[in-house]
Formats: sequence, structure tokens, C-alpha cells
Amino acid sequence: MSDKIPDPIKAGMASGWKVLDGASQDKDLSLVTDVAIVGSGAGGGIAAEVLSRAGLDVLLLEEGGLYSSSDFRLLEAKAYPELYQESASRQTLDKGITILQGRAVGGGTTVNWTSSFRTPPDTLLWWQENHGLATLSVETMRPWFDKVEQRLGIGPWQAEPNGNNLVLERGCQALGLRHARIARNVRGCWNLGYCGMGCPTNAKQSMLVTCIPEALSHGARLLCRARVDRLLADPGRKRIASIQGSLLGADGNTPTGRRFSVRARQVVLAAGAIGTPAIMLRSGLADAAGQTGKRTFLHPVALSAALMPEMVEPYNGAPQTVYSDHYMHTQPLDGPLGFKLEVPPIHPLLASVTFPGFGIEQLQLLQQLPHLHATLALLRDGFHPDSRGGEVKLRGDGSPVLDYPLNDVIWDGVRRSWLAMAELQFAAGASLAMPLHERAQPVSSWRRAREMIEGLPLQALQARLVSAHVMGGMAMGDDPARSVLDDWGNHWEWRNLAVLDGSIFPTSVGANPQLSIYAFSWRAADRLARELAKG
Repeated sequence: MSDKIPDPIKAGMASGWKVLDGASQDKDLSLVTDVAIVGSGAGGGIAAEVLSRAGLDVLLLEEGGLYSSSDFRLLEAKAYPELYQESASRQTLDKGITILQGRAVGGGTTVNWTSSFRTPPDTLLWWQENHGLATLSVETMRPWFDKVEQRLGIGPWQAEPNGNNLVLERGCQALGLRHARIARNVRGCWNLGYCGMGCPTNAKQSMLVTCIPEALSHGARLLCRARVDRLLADPGRKRIASIQGSLLGADGNTPTGRRFSVRARQVVLAAGAIGTPAIMLRSGLADAAGQTGKRTFLHPVALSAALMPEMVEPYNGAPQTVYSDHYMHTQPLDGPLGFKLEVPPIHPLLASVTFPGFGIEQLQLLQQLPHLHATLALLRDGFHPDSRGGEVKLRGDGSPVLDYPLNDVIWDGVRRSWLAMAELQFAAGASLAMPLHERAQPVSSWRRAREMIEGLPLQALQARLVSAHVMGGMAMGDDPARSVLDDWGNHWEWRNLAVLDGSIFPTSVGANPQLSIYAFSWRAADRLARELAKG
């Protein structure tokens, strides 16, 4: 199929884009640029376009490889090792939460499910009132959201939701729960349902097919399969003097033995809310207040599965098109954790490692995959006084790991979300339902589900929790004593260092964070371009 579709990356490479692959270098590299951007996801991609269009010499550094529509074959066994951190099996320190993060040119935007929400007004107000971010209001952010939505084709999904999403919609209607359609960043979507494996039709308006090609067309350079090991600082001048790193082999993991060094007027970290703090920690450049890597949030996700009498085919069609924020607003913002209801696509490989049970028990469940539905609940962490998130730490080899304790306030939200999801699934007509928990069994009524859920032990590894939204760890604020960055993403201590990714948020966003990262990054990059133009 993809052989018949134009490949904009291959066409750009043929036209003379300046792209270097670390795996093919036979000597060390020493590079000089105006702006070095570490990471090519939502923040790095936007920044690359904005800064290169302003006439600046831009160098993008990406740990993962450069893949394009010709490489996307809708195969889990191929996509996860190529496109995800740790082959889509990254976990928190206690292995209680599996974290899905992109690791390729385009970062998470290459593999996400395209759901696009503006930062909720109550989140912005909280940041204003509790973190001193007075400039970040709905009114001041509106033009940046407008720009991004126009640039990336973000708009409500107009087609009929797939069977998986219709279950959520039908359950909400039956129970009278507030719900709506999800905006998506797509143009000419083929409605395939394999967004998490890379878009083979270039319909997903990820950084891979929008801002990065635009930046390269304006003279930006890209070095992929290049792992940043550390930043070297000049303490006297309060500046980052250089970036030091390792070139990686074709597998994207094994160092080739070759090194690279970059000197830049301005350094932008956009390596994600685990990768960015990890670089600072490896460099010995944690902030004076000791906040680097702390208050890292996940929107921990609990799930509930259901068997439907009709064919759901949860692997076909746009993956997320319906949502409900009803349970975001049944308690105060800083009260028991609210949660957002959406659905995930269900593909066999990830289902087999996420769904409970082993052997014949799990086989019998997955054999019913065409009738299988799942609802997910994104817990809004970071607002309750006891919801402090986690901390990015370094292993002995310097690789990062997130220590995210699962405390009572998280478990309370998990149990309440299981109850809400089971009730909704039976209201939508499910014949069987069960939360994703090792001791759960499929039950045939809401009454039996409620009894079972109330008795399930709340323990890591028993409850199956996941996340695809990593935020915080380099928080913005008005005071260096309690934050790492100012409200533009500039580091309080290092004059030529800015952060433009999900790590800037002082709490979780309370919605899928893609669009928030885009808008905040465009706002900061626009200002940065004007500052650098002054000299």
C-alpha cells in the first residue's frame, strides 16, 4: 500500500536536505550552530520550524532513527522496537506503570493517536494562582492554540466513530454523562486505526511530515541516532558551552564508539519529561532548589475491558474520537483525583502484555478480540496535596528511570474509575466486563462488577496501569526557589538554555498534552527567535 503513496521524507532527502545518520558516520563529529535542539517531538519540531524560518542556523539532535511512511507497515513487532523508548516496554521503577513514549524523528507525535485538546481553563487558572504563572491565561494562550490548530489541521472528527468509540458514546448517553467528539491532527485520514505504529499515508500531521520537513527546507540540519550524554557548562558565564554525545548504531541503542560535540549560541532541550531532566542530571546541572526531575506526572491510566454482543473490531478505525470529562468535574480540582474517559485501540501484541491472565485463560479472552472493547481513565494527577507525582532518577549506566510511588490518592482514583467504567460498559450493552487486574474475573452484571471491584487489592503489578503522557520534572514558575524555569521555559540559572517539551508543566495538564506542548513551544520559540535576532 505505502509503496504507492508519495514519501515526503524520501523526496526531501533526494532534494538535498542536510540529514546525518549517526549509524553511518566513520569519524567523530564536531558541529557549530546558532540553535541546537535536543529532541524532535512536539516541542522540538515546532521550535525547529519557528527558529529556522526566522533565519537561524538550527541543528536538531534525535536519539531515534529517521523513519517515514515507506517504513510504516502496521506491524507491532516492527514498530515498537523502531519507534518507541525501550520497545514500548518502558516502566516505572517498581514496574507498576508501563510508559509508552516515542523514540524516533518526530518523537511521540509520530506514534500517538492524534487526540488534540487545548489546556483546560481550570488547569491554566491553577497554574496562575498556585505557581505564579500570571501570563498564562485562556486569553493569552488562545492565539497560540489557534496558530497550531491551523498549522496542523486540528479539528473535530467528522466521520462516524468506530465500534470501540461508539461503546463509550452509547454508555455516556445511557447514563446521561457529558461527552463529546475529539479533535484530531489529521488531513485526509484513511481511518485505518494503526496510528500508534506510524501513519503510512502521511495523514497524521505529526512533526515528521509538517514542521521538521519545513525546518529542513529552510536549511536546518538533522542528526539522528545521536544520544546526548551531557551538557558542559561555563559556570563563570552562566552558559552551556557544548553538548556532548554518542553516535548510535542501526539498532538505535548500541553506541558505535564515535562521538559528537556541538557548540551553540542557544540550547533547547526537548527530549521529553523523562529525557530532559535525565540530561540535566547526567550533566550535574540540577537546579539550586533541587527540583530537576521531581514532580513528574503521568495521567496514570486504569482500564476496563468488556465483551460486546456486536462486532467492535477495536483495531480498525480512528483510535480515539469520543471522550467524557464528566468525572473530571465531580469533585474539586484539588480533591479526589478526577479522570477523563477515552478508549484505546486494541492490537494483539500490546493486548497480550497488558491484559491480565496467562496461558489458556488469556488466549480465550484474546480469541474474542473482534468483540472486545476497552475504556481507559486518565487520572488527573498533581493537584491534590498528596499527588506529588514521581521523580526522574538515573540508573548506574546513566539511563533514566521514573520513580512514581502509587499512594492512596492514586489507588482511590483507580478504584473509582473502575467502577465508573464498568457501569458505563454495562449501560452500553456489554455481556461481560472486568477491570484490568490480575485477580479480576469477567462478570455479567453491574452489581457483580461493583462487588468484585470493591474487593480487589490495590497493589502494583496486580492492577495493570499504563501511561502515554509524561509531564513535569522541569516545572515553570515565578520563583527559582520552587521551579526550574520561568514562564517562557528559560532556565533560571543558565542563560542560553530553554526547555520546550512536556517537562515544563507544573502539574499534569488534565487532557492529552500534545496540543498544549505545541502551543507553549510555539509561544516560547517565537520569543526566542526575536531575542536571538538581536544578537
